[in-house]
Amino acid sequence: MKIAIIGQSAFGKSVLEALVENDADEIVGVFAPPTKAGRSPDPIIHAANELDVPVYDFKRLRDREAITQFKELAPELCVMAFVTDIVPMEMINFPPLGTIQYHPSLLPRHRGPSSINWPIINGETETGLTIFWPDEGLDTGPILMQKEVKIAPEATLGSVYFNKLYPLGVQAMVESVDLVRSGDAPKIAQDESKATYESWCKASDVVVDWNAGSDSVFNMIRGSDPQPGANTTHNGTKLSLYNAERSSYGSAGNKPGSVVEIGVEKIIVASTDGSISIGRVRTAGGKKIQAAEWADSVNLVVGDSFGD
Repeated sequence: MKIAIIGQSAFGKSVLEALVENDADEIVGVFAPPTKAGRSPDPIIHAANELDVPVYDFKRLRDREAITQFKELAPELCVMAFVTDIVPMEMINFPPLGTIQYHPSLLPRHRGPSSINWPIINGETETGLTIFWPDEGLDTGPILMQKEVKIAPEATLGSVYFNKLYPLGVQAMVESVDLVRSGDAPKIAQDESKATYESWCKASDVVVDWNAGSDSVFNMIRGSDPQPGANTTHNGTKLSLYNAERSSYGSAGNKPGSVVEIGVEKIIVASTDGSISIGRVRTAGGKKIQAAEWADSVNLVVGDSFGD
């Protein structure tokens, strides 16, 4: 088949490389975000250049010149691998074999752009990925393939994505392309009665409520680690929290949000029914550092409070 890829970042790069390595189809072009002044090219652009695959970096895929260029390549299948731009239906519907897209959740659950964060924040124990046929809705098209993964009790956004959903997603994309080529790719309608949607997980969505209980606090921190970073305040200054662990330190007699221990590598903060260990922190505009290093820099002492 003649395949056009719309994608970006490391995931798009890996999908491109995997399809080239599969050596069953011709990649006629890669559509990727343009390189900003002073920035390095997107990883998928670098990979395409190395593989002698034509690159088209239009500012907006909705622009007529982008659509015209896409059609001139005459792709039989379009593969969307991590896309943040709006892809027009004129482009999605053009290939005779259709367009397939990767989404990191078990659709119709967790439609939307932060579909890995929210299951972890909600304390769910499993998630997965979906390869689907995009339509006019947001993550609403028929399902081609799904793969389930477990969310370990201590897993973070980063570990779920990089250790599970990323490699499985690349594999699923190759398998899905094989199914399309053989004519065996299913189109299973999504069950709208089970649909959920969440928008971007922003820093303002993950402000820690130390009165919410240790499970809620822990899930919020790990579900937004590394991005956008669950956050609290100390003396009015915003502080993002990472590398959280459940602590055996009790909460009895301690105000939620109060520091109960400052260790060599971490600090421990009380909640209403337990405590949470914080390994790394980041102040606004700063870099991530060891929590104990930050504690020393601000003269943090046991009994100080977060979130006041």
